[in-house]
Amino acid sequence: MANIIYESVRGIQVIPIEDAFLRDRKIFLVGEVNDESCNELIKQLMYLESKDNTLPVILYINSPGGSVGSGLAVYDTIRLMKSPVKAVVTGIAASMGSIILLACDKENRYMLPSSRIMIHDCSWGSRDFGGYKPHEIEQELNQLKNTNERLLSIIAERCGKTMKQVARVTMHDSYFNAKEAIEFGLVSSVLDDKCFSTIV
Repeated sequence: MANIIYESVRGIQVIPIEDAFLRDRKIFLVGEVNDESCNELIKQLMYLESKDNTLPVILYINSPGGSVGSGLAVYDTIRLMKSPVKAVVTGIAASMGSIILLACDKENRYMLPSSRIMIHDCSWGSRDFGGYKPHEIEQELNQLKNTNERLLSIIAERCGKTMKQVARVTMHDSYFNAKEAIEFGLVSSVLDDKCFSTIV
């Protein structure tokens, strides 16, 4: 973990760079969306909300996605916050990473020129159904369908699309470059050298 030298009234301090960014209300989702990463993110969001809910928080996303339940917990937290949360896609926001991006209002969603966004239907992943009875598999399938409906409704609402429009796109892994993401309504703009410093 990188450290930086910080000068204060108490003298010279060496602090982790993540703490320095947190002081500036900048937080990061890097890597898999799971219980650990999302719990840490939620704690940081709640801390910044309690410090001052009138100031914006900037969330940088570079994630391949992961757990639906953990990701939706972050999504709901951001939606309930009074502090405006701005998201910047710095590499890729895929699967649940894209859902967390969509928690921010459209005018507060950005991406870097070479970054990408991917949306798709949810899946069981690597789950093993060996030994399951037919009705148990049916229950699991119904749960998967319900979860997928929830994700489709989020994408539709936050991008200004119909459920049918979204369903056609999410049947397979759909990748969006910066221009395509703006056209679909996933982000509002791409950060260039003129506006980068004003956002970050």
